Order: sequence, then C-alpha cells, then structure tokens
Amino acid sequence: MKRVHAFSDDCLGDLDGVGVARAIAAGEFTAVDAATAALARIDEVEPAINAIVIDDRERALVRAAANEFAPGAFRGVPSVIKNNTLFEGLPTMHGSAAVPAVAATANERFTDQLLSSGMNIVGASTLPAFGLTATTEFVDREPTRNPWNTDYSSGASSGGSAALVAAGALPIAHANDGGGSIRIPAAVCGLVGFKPSRDRVIAAAEGEAAPIDIISNGIVSRSVRDTAHFLADTQKFLPAKKLPELGLVEGPGKRRLRIAALTQPLTGALLDRDTNDALYANIELLQSLGHQVDLIPVPVDRSYIRDFTEYWSLLAFSLEFMGKRLIDKGFDRSQLDQFTRSLSRNFLRNFWRTPFALRGLNRQTKKFRAVYENFDVVLSPTLAHTTPKIGYLDPAGDFDEIFDRLVRYVSFTPINNTAGTPAVSLPLAQSSGELPIGLHYCADLGQEQLLLELCFELEAAQPFARIQG
Repeated sequence: MKRVHAFSDDCLGDLDGVGVARAIAAGEFTAVDAATAALARIDEVEPAINAIVIDDRERALVRAAANEFAPGAFRGVPSVIKNNTLFEGLPTMHGSAAVPAVAATANERFTDQLLSSGMNIVGASTLPAFGLTATTEFVDREPTRNPWNTDYSSGASSGGSAALVAAGALPIAHANDGGGSIRIPAAVCGLVGFKPSRDRVIAAAEGEAAPIDIISNGIVSRSVRDTAHFLADTQKFLPAKKLPELGLVEGPGKRRLRIAALTQPLTGALLDRDTNDALYANIELLQSLGHQVDLIPVPVDRSYIRDFTEYWSLLAFSLEFMGKRLIDKGFDRSQLDQFTRSLSRNFLRNFWRTPFALRGLNRQTKKFRAVYENFDVVLSPTLAHTTPKIGYLDPAGDFDEIFDRLVRYVSFTPINNTAGTPAVSLPLAQSSGELPIGLHYCADLGQEQLLLELCFELEAAQPFARIQG
C-alpha cells in the first residue's frame, strides 16, 4: 500500500477552504502564498496520483498577485476546475483524445457562478472519457490514483478533483455529477461530496439540451462548512427561482428527522461486509442522536437499471455522432475510447426503447419522491462495495463484464440525478483495509438546508478520518 499526501506546516496547513480565505483576509498570508503552497503540494503528489490534466499556474499566480477575485467565501483560495467545464484560456478535453486541445474563448455560465466564490483556478483536473464511468482510468494514459492507497481507484468522474483534495494539495475543488460523479469520488477518497437539486446552480452546458438534465455542479471538500459556504455563494450570484430559498447553513438543526434506510442495492445483490457494517453503525449513530430510522425496500423498480442504462447509452451515442456540434468542431470520433463506443452501440441495439425509457425514468422519479411523504431523508451507502483496485473497471476491458461490474458498484446514486433531488456522501466510515467508505443521504427537491444541517450534526458527532492521521 502506498498512501500519499502533501499536508505540511506551510501556510495552508490542514485548513479547509473557508479557513484559508479567512487567513488571507486577516493578513496572515497572501493569496500568492496560498497559490505557491498549493502548487508545491501538487508537484509533490502529482507523480503518484496523476490528477492534473492542465497546469495553469502562471495565470493563477498573476491573479493572486493582483488579488483579482470575487468577494466570496473562498476569495484567493487555490482550486481546480474539472476539465469538462469551459474556463477561458484552457482547452476543455473531457478526458478524451477525440476532443482537440483548443483553448476556450469564454467561460460557460456556471463557471462564472463558481468563480463568484472567489476561487483561484490553478489548473484543470482529470476525468474519465466524458465522465461516463465510475473510475478515472483511461485507454491512453496513466490512471488517476487514490491517495489513500495508490493501487486503488479514485472514483469518477470527478476523480482528479477528489484525489487532489484528499491528498491535501488543495482545500476544495470543482466537481460535477451526472450519476454519482461528485458523490462516488468523495466516498472513495474520504470527502464531502454534495450534489445539489436540479436548477439549484446554473446548468452545465452539456446538460441543458438533454431530454432529462441529470448533471449538477458542485465541489468536493474536506468539511461540511466549505460545502455550505459554496452553496450559499451560488445563491448570492443567482438565486434558484423555483426552489426554497437557501442561505448560509452554519450548524446542525434542532428537528429530529424521520430517516428511511436502504440496506440492499437496486440490483438485489448483497453489500460487502465492510459496507454493510458501516451502514448499520451509521444507523446506530443516527438513532443515538435522536433520529428515527426505519428500514425500507428500495423505493424504485429494478426496471430503473434498464431505463437509466438506455439513457446513459443515448448520451454516449450523442457524443459519438454529434460531438462536432455538442463538444467541438474538431471532434474526431475515430479517437473515441472503447467504453464510449460500446456504450453508444448499446443505444443503437435498443434505440427503439428510448421513449419508453424516458417515460420509465419519469415514473420512477414520482415513485422515489413519494418516499418523502413519510420520511425526511433516505440513507444508504454511497456505493454497493468498497473502492476497487485500478483495472477492475478498466475502460479497455470487455464491455459487458465491465458494465455489469459498474452497475453492481453504482446502484444507489443515479436516481437522484434523474429525479433532480439533492444528495450527499459523507466520509463516516473506513474499510478493514483503511480505505474510506461513504454514507449517502438524500432529501426531496430543494431541501439542501435540511441535508446540510444533518451533515453538520454527523460531522460533529463522528469527525471525519484524516489521511495524515
């Protein structure tokens, strides 16, 4: 096992993002100091974790020297942007050789909302090709590795961001989520990963034209405080019009919650022992805090797997055959990886089912949200088993075998994407092999405040494990 981290006694120490910003504001150190320390930390861990796809340090240091940041909660805090989101001056290559390295001429709308928090972007983080799988591995380059143990996956699709924050190279990092892509890497790297409600933040460019927008933007962080401040800043920039107002949540709520616990994945498979033990320990913790926890069956039909697979395949097909319009006019589909091609072929074999799949997903949304008539929160593990070793979900492997493994691994998170509901993974457990295990909490549409209050309570009751401990 090789554990790597860059925590040290430099100015960043083990501060979270809010802590770094407050230290800068208080004059304890400057934004240049923070950026310089972060870049040194990245240089220390990057050879082991492979989490940076584009280095933008020169511009970051210029911004830091000029103090050119928005007056948000993370003013001057070094961070990265995931490389599927347009940031002026950087090529957005989506983790694929099919996309040319052409610098973006402008930010997309969400990027401006992200920057309104005051972050200083020092580079772009890795993701697997188009974010279509749950491990940040590639057919043409080294994988992004988990800093808790570099033999293991860092999750995906925001695996680069998660690896950098977990390793202490950065306090926070941009992430986004189309089926679990914030929550999965947060779970396996020991971070807070919060997927907001649909329309809580500005829609991702690639999700706006889709039949069902399943993509939510956010961050991965080491503290609930950072996540709460990020969400509050997004609402200062542009409040969500059709959702309950969300201000800054600063601590636990007083209300005791009715919590429904799911103990079996939608696939019908059993949880592995470590994950099962983590779930029941968390149930005991919740009950000790005065919450009511009831075990319930999975509140959606198993046909959801087929319908979501059809929709996921449609997205891959759209990328393959409309990439020049959706991604870049220089898109070269001959350079697509095997996994994306195979997923696209899956759509072609079953294209006639698309209208039924869309109707099925909408039916399952109604069924899932009906749970909140009787419960405030739904609890489950984030993943059906602990993080696999590099190669288990190899995108160059046999597609049918890899996809079956993927479905069994990622069976709790996608429903929140199609339903549009908020969900969060918290690092509240560890495996027998000392790898993080995430516990997953979701609430009804617009109920970010309720989830954040619960997150604060759980973080205080059971502080998160530290990689440098």
